[in-house]
Order: sequence, then structure tokens, then C-alpha cells
Amino acid sequence: MDFAVLLEYSWVLIVLIVLEGLLAADNAVVLAVMVKHLDPKRRKKALFYGLLGAFIFRMIAILLLVFLVQWWWMQALGAIYLFYVSISHLIKIRQGQSDEEDLEKMEKKQKGSGFWMTVFKVELADIAFAIDSILAAAAIALALPEVGGDFFGVNAGQYTVMLIGGLIGVIIMRFFATWFVEILQQKPGLEVAAFVIVGWVGVKLAVLTLAHDQIGVIPHEFPHSTTWKLIFWAVMIVVILIGWFSSKNAEGDDGKRVESNY
Repeated sequence: MDFAVLLEYSWVLIVLIVLEGLLAADNAVVLAVMVKHLDPKRRKKALFYGLLGAFIFRMIAILLLVFLVQWWWMQALGAIYLFYVSISHLIKIRQGQSDEEDLEKMEKKQKGSGFWMTVFKVELADIAFAIDSILAAAAIALALPEVGGDFFGVNAGQYTVMLIGGLIGVIIMRFFATWFVEILQQKPGLEVAAFVIVGWVGVKLAVLTLAHDQIGVIPHEFPHSTTWKLIFWAVMIVVILIGWFSSKNAEGDDGKRVESNY
């Protein structure tokens, strides 16, 4: 493998770890709230089912993407979905609706739910989280240089990045979610940055759609060009830096944010 290609793949994996970490932190907090009303023994069991579901649904999403990303209209739907996720969260933040208020409302709704109903809701949440995670990984991976042969019509190297991206999300939810939650508490601007990046990744997927052979609005080579790659990564780095440096360090934990039980 060419050194420049290896460097690009390594950089993409680093970015995926950061992005998946920020998204997984919020996901883990949501799941923790959903099972909080259960007694400790059943809560642990429900969280285990949640982790298992997260792994299974991500694997299913990856397998489906192998077939679906080959059609331009699926790429377009993926871009629209990422725009929706990004804009809806940013509007909520803009309107001043805090995470604590959302978590309190969710906790009230969950009270009274039985064990299996709670598990069912957790699995539905896992499906939504899997779609977010895999679409973001796919949008970034599909513009990478092709390495190796084909895997059911998708380049093996690109597919491997999608697979690793999906697994990273599960691993972070299990082992590193609390650490990422603490970072978001100390640097709340990173949460805004994360959802801006989700929207920007949606733009990347839209560019891939517009460059598809059956659409041809922009040249097919453009998503793989050095110019577009420099623009994409430069914007992403600037967003992350703004999110980091625009946040004031928290003096202490006010106890309102629910800690992840993962």
C-alpha cells in the first residue's frame, strides 16, 4: 500500500474514533436514562441487551450498506437523514432546550415501563444509533482511495473502514462512554461541533451522490480529488477546534447530567 494512501486511511480512522466517541457518549447517556428506573440487577441485564443489540444492528447496517450504497438514491436518502439529525439537534440547542431537560422528560416517560418493554425501547434506540453511526462512517469511507478487491460490489478497503467505524461505536459505548461524557461536560461546545460535523458528513455524502455516474451533476472524479479532500478535512478540523476552544472549562459537575452506566 502506498504511504500516502496508508496515511489517509489512518487519518480517517482517527477522525472516526473522535466522531464515533462523541456520538456514542450521547447514545450511552440516553440508554442509561432509559434503564434507570429498573432495579440494579435488571438494569445491568437491560444494558447488556442494549450493548448486544448495538453490535448486532451495526453489523446488519454494514451488511445492508454493502448493497445499498451502490445506488445513488440510497446515498441521497442517507445525506438527507444526516442533515435531519444535524439540523434537528442544532435547532434544539439553539432554542435553549438543554440535555438535562430532555433526560428528565425521558426519565419520566420511562417510569412504569416493565423490563421487556424497556429492552424493546432500548433496541429501537440502538437501531437509530446504528443508522447514524454507519452512515457517517460510510460517507467518509466511500471517498477513500480503493485498496484491494471488491466485496459484493464495494471496495474491500472502504468496506473495512465502514466495519471498523461501526465497531468503534460499540467499543466506545462499552468501555469509554463515561470518559467521553466527561469531555462533553467540560467542553459543551464539542457537542455542537459533533452535530455540525454530522451535517458536514451529510454534505460529503451529497457530493458523492451528485457525482454518481447516473446523476453526473458534478464530475465523477471530484469527490476523490485533492481539492475536495482538503476542503472537507480543513472544515472538519476548524469545526472541532472552534468547538473545543469556544467552550469554557467546567468548574465542576453539577450532577444534572446522568452518568453512563456502561
